[in-house]
Amino acid sequence: MGNFSTIKRRDFIGATATAAAGLTIVPSHVVAGLGHKAPSDKLNIAGVGIGGMGFSNLRRMESENIVALCDVDWDHSKRCFEHFPKARKFWDWRKMYDEMGKSIDAVLVATADHTHAIIAAHAMTLNKHVYVQKPLTHSVYESRLLTKLAEKYKVATSMGNQGASGEGVRQIQEWLWNNEIGEVTKVEAFTDRPLWPQGLAAPKTGMWPPETMNWDLFIGPAKFRPYHRMYTPWTFRGWWDFGTGALGDMACHILHPVFMGLKLGYPTKVQGVSTLLMTDSPPDSEMVQLVFPARPKEKGIKVNFPEVQVNWMDGGMRPLKPSDWPEGRDMNVSGGGVIFHGTKDKLICGCYGEKPWLLSGRDPKVPQSIPRITTSHEQDWIRACKESPENRTETASPFSEAGPFNEMVVMGVLAVRLQDLNKELHWDGLNMEFTNIRDNEEFKFCIDDGMEIIEGHPRFNKVWSDPINAKAFSRELIKHTYRNGWSLPDMPQ
Repeated sequence: MGNFSTIKRRDFIGATATAAAGLTIVPSHVVAGLGHKAPSDKLNIAGVGIGGMGFSNLRRMESENIVALCDVDWDHSKRCFEHFPKARKFWDWRKMYDEMGKSIDAVLVATADHTHAIIAAHAMTLNKHVYVQKPLTHSVYESRLLTKLAEKYKVATSMGNQGASGEGVRQIQEWLWNNEIGEVTKVEAFTDRPLWPQGLAAPKTGMWPPETMNWDLFIGPAKFRPYHRMYTPWTFRGWWDFGTGALGDMACHILHPVFMGLKLGYPTKVQGVSTLLMTDSPPDSEMVQLVFPARPKEKGIKVNFPEVQVNWMDGGMRPLKPSDWPEGRDMNVSGGGVIFHGTKDKLICGCYGEKPWLLSGRDPKVPQSIPRITTSHEQDWIRACKESPENRTETASPFSEAGPFNEMVVMGVLAVRLQDLNKELHWDGLNMEFTNIRDNEEFKFCIDDGMEIIEGHPRFNKVWSDPINAKAFSRELIKHTYRNGWSLPDMPQ
């Protein structure tokens, strides 16, 4: 892993460091009216995973110094390299931390899901602020780790679920807390994703990776497999080792107002069902049910929080419309939607909490109690990076909230992958374990459906895995065993 873990925190945006260097920095308020920032006001930001969403994020951070760019696919990242020609280029984030750790203040992570945690975790141990694309992590343990590391190192953090900075999420919380729809005992949510192929058998043969790609670095902590163009760059979400399917991709957007508005914590019961479940690839469509226990009512909130059931659907499925649904109104807004079933009314919104409305047609007049964000999601994180831990206003999706929320999201993935146990699973969130999986329980995965058409009729000759111990498999899903040469920092106590 190199020696990057020994690099000390850079004392940035501070007068002492600049004075020691014999430099004079004009206070920001002196030049603020001139339309540019004082040198001491700018962060030095490194981007890891810059070919897709990472490039989009970095363009919204151009107010700062983009000093380093890292990616395993330099052809896919070409646009970003050209856009930031002064930034140093790297294949390996570990080498980047070793060589530039003292001159980096903050790190953007927008790689494939399975490497979010390891890159962000080590950045935080170096006292770097981190912005991590959704889903925050690939596993429950990784989410818990990032939550605790952020608390320990007191860095500014944000998950890239940009709807968290929007008006809708705040309005939904205010409506719910003002008892506009009564107590909520059921929520239904869906997305129209996936847009990439899923439900696939793994390629039987590998391919030579392009010269512009370092495949070993893409694999990172996951189990090694030969390269194939089916795996990346955009399609990684359709493979369990690298992604989390449609649920991990979109639930971080769609369920965010549910988690925040209902003050959810750890679920206690989960179960999932889907179309044919394959060994390597998420199913074409799935349904997940999570049950959360009653939560205490907080000061200033006018509604109780009873036990609530949260149902998720993807792959083309969506909830049935209530009997008084307005004829012709589409439930899908920007890729998904949510129905909060209250005892007095129903609240409906789209993806990102967009365009909330009540089924009764009422237009609630609720005073604003949650501060609004007038900048972008990325700029709000940059603002938090520049504030001291003692006086920091948290971002819209700090790891203190995004970590537990992401645990809820990846718990849905666990429910789907363990569905062949054919029972509701009981979850101990505090200890991160299922309590009703027996030591000797086993199940099998379908490796290949073996479909062929004979005289116009489909025939299936399914190939199944050997029996898998359910308890060991579930523990591996909760906390991954990393490949040799890759490791996470220890969990803070």
